[in-house]
Amino acid sequence: MLLLTGVTGKTGGASAQALLKKGIKFRAIVRNADKAAALKAAGVELVIGDVTDRTVLEAALTGVVKALMTMPNGEKQLELEKQFIDVAKARGVKHVIKMSSMEAVPNATAPIPKIHYASEQYLKQSGLAWTMIKPNFFMQNFLGSGGTIKEQGKFFLPLAHGKTVMIDTRDIGACVAVVMTTPGHEGQSYELTGPEELGFAEAAERFTKVLGRKIEYVHVPMPAYRQTLARFLTNEWHLNAVCELFQEIADGQDLHVTGTVQKINGKAPTSLEQFIRDHQAVFT
Repeated sequence: MLLLTGVTGKTGGASAQALLKKGIKFRAIVRNADKAAALKAAGVELVIGDVTDRTVLEAALTGVVKALMTMPNGEKQLELEKQFIDVAKARGVKHVIKMSSMEAVPNATAPIPKIHYASEQYLKQSGLAWTMIKPNFFMQNFLGSGGTIKEQGKFFLPLAHGKTVMIDTRDIGACVAVVMTTPGHEGQSYELTGPEELGFAEAAERFTKVLGRKIEYVHVPMPAYRQTLARFLTNEWHLNAVCELFQEIADGQDLHVTGTVQKINGKAPTSLEQFIRDHQAVFT
């Protein structure tokens, strides 16, 4: 049996869809049964409860061979991921696949990458087989700017001239599905990227080309962006952590395009242009 967490989120959801496309049966922990109704209808075995609840984990991880650990970012994320790993080991799980990030490195300074790195180390020392899935910026983040792209021909971010190796979460999910259903991925840290390194002015050019009208990237100073973001992120820790992560992008990161998606999934990663075409209804 396979277990997934985070199936109503971006990467966990993409992983669930990729497994369903392969016809693979799996179990998922969900807090809200209504949000997962389509998964249940597709044959997914749902465990209703909070992934933070040890009792829920003990029930969900019983009989599981491989588990995808995708936890929401937060102050207690490291504590909760350690608990997940401990329960997985106690329940006889053989292999844990952790959703991490490319920024999770020994010298990370922003809170979210630091937590990911510490969790990676804990998993490596657990005695369990492990695989780290390490993407960067999600193309799906642009969907949150769909309204302003549609109405104003602009998107607003505090990322200055920073560049990312942005990836479509569908490619992440496809790679996770391969890792969960084939051997040979134990002990691997997979840095997953899109096909090119892009700044956000360049991303605006891709939008302009696909949509056939001028789309502009507008840099917003971090204090002003933080005020806007605070309307959606009411937790102070999470708000600060996201702003620090964005500031790292703005300041410049040592990132690089990898061929890992092609290697794992057998096809090239989705380009930003293709992503825009696939979601054109959101932007027009």
